Amino acid sequence: MNESNDSKSKVVVLTGAGISQESGIKTFRDANGLWEGHDIMQVASPEGWHKNPNLVLEFYNKRRAQLQEVKPNAAHYALVELAKFFDLQVVTQNVDDLHERAGSKRVLHLHGALKKVRSSKGSEKVYDWSGDLKIGDVCEEGNQLRPHIVWFGEAVPMIQKAIEYCKGADVMIIIGTSMQVYPAAGLIDYVSPTATKYYIDPFPAAVQTNELQVISEKASHAVPRLVNELIHSKI
Repeated sequence: MNESNDSKSKVVVLTGAGISQESGIKTFRDANGLWEGHDIMQVASPEGWHKNPNLVLEFYNKRRAQLQEVKPNAAHYALVELAKFFDLQVVTQNVDDLHERAGSKRVLHLHGALKKVRSSKGSEKVYDWSGDLKIGDVCEEGNQLRPHIVWFGEAVPMIQKAIEYCKGADVMIIIGTSMQVYPAAGLIDYVSPTATKYYIDPFPAAVQTNELQVISEKASHAVPRLVNELIHSKI
């Protein structure tokens, strides 16, 4: 297909924990806000970091290690196929790299990335990091490194860029998210009322928006089918 990106319909895909869960990644959503006995605020907040940085580092080291044991699933791969026919932008709340490993090229991580770290003293420079992060691992200025994760209570730097993508979308597909975590859950409000909107989740939340097509199924089943339908609608 020789169609340029400028002439392709614009699709924004918002993904949440549900799509990664199907690959075997544990989620807070499964554990009622707990992770191995720890309250979420102990391991995912600035206060938790200041109180017990070793605990926080251990938490993310385990999550980073788990990434080596999981693989993208059918939903991730289906989105790669969709990008061949549409101007596709993935916006994800997930901090794993499963979209990229499946082959997606345009992925905006709202909440950071497990395989990246940054200075704990405010520097915006981000470093790639694949192994354990420990106390004593420092940036070029000698400051302790921390996970490149947006914790509860912190600003979401990428949200404005995500909003701009949503404003220009002809189609929005929401996959595997509870639609309870803001500001990500509010992105649908920036999509044009005339855009086509899909929401895929086995336990979908009640979302007040016009013409939302809800598909109450797992992502690995529903996304490939929807992608096939969208592609064939263009052929």
